[in-house]
Amino acid sequence: MLEFQNIMIPHPTINVLVVEDHTAFREGLAALINGTAGFACCGAWSSIEQALSCQASIRPDLALLDIDLPGMSGIEGIRLLTGRWPSLYPLMLTVHDDDRRILNALCAGANGYLLKGTAPARLLECLKEASEGGAPMSPEVARRVVEVFRKRPPQKADYDLTPHELRILGLLVSGENYKTAAVKIGVTAHAVSFHVRRIYEKLHVHSRSDAVAKALRSGLFD
Repeated sequence: MLEFQNIMIPHPTINVLVVEDHTAFREGLAALINGTAGFACCGAWSSIEQALSCQASIRPDLALLDIDLPGMSGIEGIRLLTGRWPSLYPLMLTVHDDDRRILNALCAGANGYLLKGTAPARLLECLKEASEGGAPMSPEVARRVVEVFRKRPPQKADYDLTPHELRILGLLVSGENYKTAAVKIGVTAHAVSFHVRRIYEKLHVHSRSDAVAKALRSGLFD
């Protein structure tokens, strides 16, 4: 008779690309990522142009991008980086917390927006959350995004989204993932996933970042 022992199956490594022009900060990020189990820094560059010229064998899952960079800005670089690596989840890591840059980054396709004061342990939590489909934001940033909706409550949109779908979309825009959104509205994560698929169909998009960007560009919450 065969006996089966418990076998620990290792979790896949989360590969993170870093684009930051401040040398000490960039090296610190790389050391933090490489020194944490389950993570690897697959490249650290000082500009978007350098990141795009890296070897083809690199396969990043996430990217931490500064905004103010020599040459192309981090926001401008989002589409080029995701064009090269379509499954890449870009996250902004910056000192800027103004509405214009936050909304521009989200509209460009950023899956999260973090401030440089974020504690190392929290930063790693955000990377893990993003790898699981979340959209992490620093509390200050999330409050600014929420304030946009408070100023002008959601209205019925041209995309024929129901009030329930609009509420779910608003939660996604403000940084909630399926699990936390489900808790806030009192349904299961599976139900949220079902509604998100309907939202994608109505907005004619195929990803969370595209849905968030289209919602902001289209003024669904204006």
